[in-house]
Amino acid sequence: MLRVLAVDDEEPALEELLYLLRSDPRVRSAEGATDATEALRRIGRALEAGPDGEESVDVVFLDIHMAGLTGLDIARLLAGFARPPLIVFVTAHEGFAVQAFDLKAVDYVLKPVRRERLAEAVRRVSELSAPAQPGPAPEQVPVELGGVTRFVPVDDIAYVEAQGDYARLHTDEGSHLVRIPLSTLEERWAARGFVRIHRSHLVALGRIDELRLDAGATTVRVGSAELAVSRRHARHLRDLLMRHTRG
Repeated sequence: MLRVLAVDDEEPALEELLYLLRSDPRVRSAEGATDATEALRRIGRALEAGPDGEESVDVVFLDIHMAGLTGLDIARLLAGFARPPLIVFVTAHEGFAVQAFDLKAVDYVLKPVRRERLAEAVRRVSELSAPAQPGPAPEQVPVELGGVTRFVPVDDIAYVEAQGDYARLHTDEGSHLVRIPLSTLEERWAARGFVRIHRSHLVALGRIDELRLDAGATTVRVGSAELAVSRRHARHLRDLLMRHTRG
């Protein structure tokens, strides 16, 4: 159950946001603040109380344009604390999304706030606030090297290239050919952060160093390799990378 602080200097907008938050069953409590000073004072008490204190705050829903300090200013101040609350921006302006996610915002909700969209933001916050669950057991892929079977950890694989009914696994040390279709690896390794970017390539999301858009064509750089991203996968990849960066 989440403890929420909503900050907006327009009282009607704040009251509407609080009403929607309080009607969500995942929200334990939702309080409001109408300016940065009040918000920082409230957050300061929460940080002093600790995560189990009565005044603790799990997430702050922040407007951006406010008199005095903006929501972005508040987020920058909170970033200096060891265990700050999570941040969700709620704003009428689309142009600050990049700055918001640079500040590790969990979500960026546009006004007027729709109930379904706010529920999605609460879901994301709830997932990040939940106790960490054990991850998948380490997995290794057997590969043949000169008559010797070697086991390559999946975590060492940067990307996979389709070669007919085979797949070539690319690691920092080299590549290995295995008789497994790319579609099978896509399904098997989705939970490990691998994403399809092209009919010929599957990439580990965390190994992408650069996303580039040039003359309508999208590519990613994975180590020294530059891989094309098909149009059908480009939007999904950008969304995944944005969420990965926030996490």
